[in-house]
Amino acid sequence: MANMSLTKNPMPEQDPVVRAGNFDEVALGYTAEMAIDEAKRCLNCRDPHCRMGCPVSVRIPEFIAKVAAGDFDAAYEIITSTNSLPAVCGRVCPQEKQCESKCVRGIKGESVGIGRLERFVADYHMNKEVKDEIKVPESNGHRIAIVGSGPASLTCAGDLRKMGYDVTIFEAFHKSGGVLVYGIPQFRLPKEIVAAEIDNLKAMGVKIINNAIIGKSETVDELFEDGFEAVFIGSGAGLPQFLHIPGENLLGVYSANELLTRVNLMKAYRDDYDTPIKHFHNVCVVGAGNVAMDAARVSKRLGAEHVYIAYRRGKEELPARKEEVEHAEAEGIEFRLLNNPVAIHAGEDGHVTGIELQKQELGEPDEKGRRKPVGTGEYETIEVDSVIGAVGQQVDLGGIAPEGMTFNKNGTVVIDPVTGQTTQSDIFAGGDFVTGPKFAIDAIAAGRVGAESLHRFVNPGQSLTLGRNRREFIELNKEEAVIPIGFDNAPRQVPGHDAAKAKTFSNDRLTFTEEQIRKEASRCLGCGATEVDENQCIGCGLCTTKCEFDAIHLSRDLPDASKMYKAEDKMKAILPYMLKREIKIIKNRKNK
Repeated sequence: MANMSLTKNPMPEQDPVVRAGNFDEVALGYTAEMAIDEAKRCLNCRDPHCRMGCPVSVRIPEFIAKVAAGDFDAAYEIITSTNSLPAVCGRVCPQEKQCESKCVRGIKGESVGIGRLERFVADYHMNKEVKDEIKVPESNGHRIAIVGSGPASLTCAGDLRKMGYDVTIFEAFHKSGGVLVYGIPQFRLPKEIVAAEIDNLKAMGVKIINNAIIGKSETVDELFEDGFEAVFIGSGAGLPQFLHIPGENLLGVYSANELLTRVNLMKAYRDDYDTPIKHFHNVCVVGAGNVAMDAARVSKRLGAEHVYIAYRRGKEELPARKEEVEHAEAEGIEFRLLNNPVAIHAGEDGHVTGIELQKQELGEPDEKGRRKPVGTGEYETIEVDSVIGAVGQQVDLGGIAPEGMTFNKNGTVVIDPVTGQTTQSDIFAGGDFVTGPKFAIDAIAAGRVGAESLHRFVNPGQSLTLGRNRREFIELNKEEAVIPIGFDNAPRQVPGHDAAKAKTFSNDRLTFTEEQIRKEASRCLGCGATEVDENQCIGCGLCTTKCEFDAIHLSRDLPDASKMYKAEDKMKAILPYMLKREIKIIKNRKNK
């Protein structure tokens, strides 16, 4: 029976007071009963908008239906057909801005907890007592090198290995996982989860070489000399951006990258590790993205009495995930919104004593539509002994790129947006190395694109672009849609029926009347979400998924005109035609 509750099953969590003093995972995950109940909230829509919101096109309604039926193994198989890291994505993906934002249950009430269900399925599979046998694909003889071991690289490696490629990952750190291990804290993404996902890849035959700094210990050109046919670069964006305010070089000022790397990768929070870290009393984190939330919550767990987040815009403009903001607030993080840092102050010993903030007000929107903060001339200094900058990351090339590659002004590499191919034809790239800092799921999507392109590249005669799913959707902005004057929310018109034919096998369905035609046509808003060229339309049905008012449906008027045959069955279609032509040719010869 369907669950028509307007609210999600709540996620069990550690008590905020307790968790603020430990590094254990905050969200505890659904039980099987909770997962099944939440899955029953899914309406299994005919046009699954949720899948369009997923960068890797997870077959969301299908896997949720399996969860609702209690078949968690089948659900896992469906998810992993397009997503190699479900346990990771179930924890750190911004589902509320992607798949869940498209869920029709969210129109009235809360969307289905897609991310929570994905996490449950992945954890169920990972915790099974009897592990599934991992199939090791037979080698096809082609060798591919991958630089970096973040989500883009891991995904690319997994997809290529499934196709039989011999894949070697070169990772600069002593631990594999990229930003998943050095950037995201244990309480958000347990490192055991990442290690388990990586172990699965190793079991499939993916080779990982750690402490290998491409550009230093070995160059990309030398990788080709070693016999690799192509290279994928997914080394991320690990170089911090700086505040550029007076006092930035004082003692007690850190980048979020340094803090999080020490804590996450080098386990500075644990007593059995020797990684040094300073414990401060009052900390101010500058920035309000997910990295800023991580830095603030880590500082709290390291013993800080007061942790502030300074952000120049208001709460509505916070770039961090809603869930992360709520968790930070519950743990006692203090938000200083509409405050922009202008200087960091120190005592005679050179250590931080405070940070000076200028109060802001929101002015006119900028080119991205965000209201621009403007200083009011009012200042405040809060006493802190540490300042942590979390205002973004950038690409650190570190000598990785050979001379044949070109770059944008911001340091990211130039690629073909469809294929991920760089200006050096045998090198492909994806993830934060290309886009700058984004979400793990976006990097995973780039890894899948890279794997498909590499597969085509090393096999001569294949096009890199033909037949690619470009996922180019024109989103209708429903909030700002202009409803034409006279639009009356009329229901969909229903054709009449011929009562005389009701008990016969004749078609009793009538066509629309002229009045019905006018009413049905007036329901269309002309929103422009999809433009149709009748000479190019292939009947994909995308237009039916874009109309919010269910005004468009797809039908096949001439089914005989679109018969399709598998390649191996082509002679079934060709032979009769060949025979007919041969007979006609013979007859023509006789007539001459």
